[in-house]
Amino acid sequence: MANYYKTPPEGYKEYKVIDATNKKVGLTLNLIALLLTVGLMVGLYFLLLAGYTFLLNDLIVFFIVMVVGYVLYIITHELLHGLAYKLLTKQKLTFGLTLTVAFCGLKEGYVNKKTALISILAPFVVHSLWMIPTMLLLPKGGLLLAIIFLFASHFGGCVGDFYGTITLLKAPSDVLMCDTGPKQTFLSKTGTTQNNQ
Repeated sequence: MANYYKTPPEGYKEYKVIDATNKKVGLTLNLIALLLTVGLMVGLYFLLLAGYTFLLNDLIVFFIVMVVGYVLYIITHELLHGLAYKLLTKQKLTFGLTLTVAFCGLKEGYVNKKTALISILAPFVVHSLWMIPTMLLLPKGGLLLAIIFLFASHFGGCVGDFYGTITLLKAPSDVLMCDTGPKQTFLSKTGTTQNNQ
């Protein structure tokens, strides 16, 4: 099966749709993301910073790294999706930002299951690979607090990617995905149609 199809092969039908611009879907994903972010932040704080007294310098470092780091994180998260798509398909990309989601996708076309999984999970894997060791190696202080915030935000912010991954893993092996960014449409020749969300 090819990595990319401009149009779906004959016999393919819509299997499932995930549309983050849909108010219900967007609200649900953002609520889950918020709960995961807050829960992880509190848990990591007590695990890694329990008993530490923050000085003014710690709070200044935290604020600066948190703000700059979060903006850079959002940009690089979407660029990593785009880099994976570009390397695997050589197609044009689309980037954007709505009230509920930042996104990167393909301007048109469909990708196979393997390409979709690599592209969806690229930001989670790459950012986790540097954030987790950094948290474990940094001394207690404002910088560590900022990295905890970034990791918790990263984990919560990947909720849509996790949902897409679960959908792909449960889908038939012949599934194709059209990812325009905030909306993923899954097609299959052998699978049965699921309720769209």
